[in-house]
Amino acid sequence: MTYLATMTYLAYLTLFLSAFGAATILPGSSEVVLVTLLLQQPSSWAPLLAVAIAGNTLGGIANWVLGRFLLHWQDRKWFPVSKKRLDQASALFARFGYPLLLLSWLPIIGDPITLAAGVLRARFLPFALLVLAGKTARYGALAWAAVAL
Repeated sequence: MTYLATMTYLAYLTLFLSAFGAATILPGSSEVVLVTLLLQQPSSWAPLLAVAIAGNTLGGIANWVLGRFLLHWQDRKWFPVSKKRLDQASALFARFGYPLLLLSWLPIIGDPITLAAGVLRARFLPFALLVLAGKTARYGALAWAAVAL
């Protein structure tokens, strides 16, 4: 593997991991990583965008899995969402249903919404498609702005 190929692989891996982490409890800003890579490689906007969307969507799915299968550990310190925020997100999801998942990209409330969807046993396919749509709109707008400006 050449040096350039190795660096490209590491850039894409870093973007994927930052996007995944940003959709979970891990602190991070995948937007900074994506914009930096887009400014360095504007002609690679499509694969960079696909990697960011995939990582962030899979991070949302990880939250759904946590809510669906690991709720009995919600009182542990390591559990990703506080009881208060989980209750708030569950109430919102119960009231507005699946369309609320389009907002899963939002800071602060997006992660608890995806976790609440798991807790409330939201069906996986509609969940995944709506989260994917929301994340695609977010990263698409960000990529467009970074490349256009």
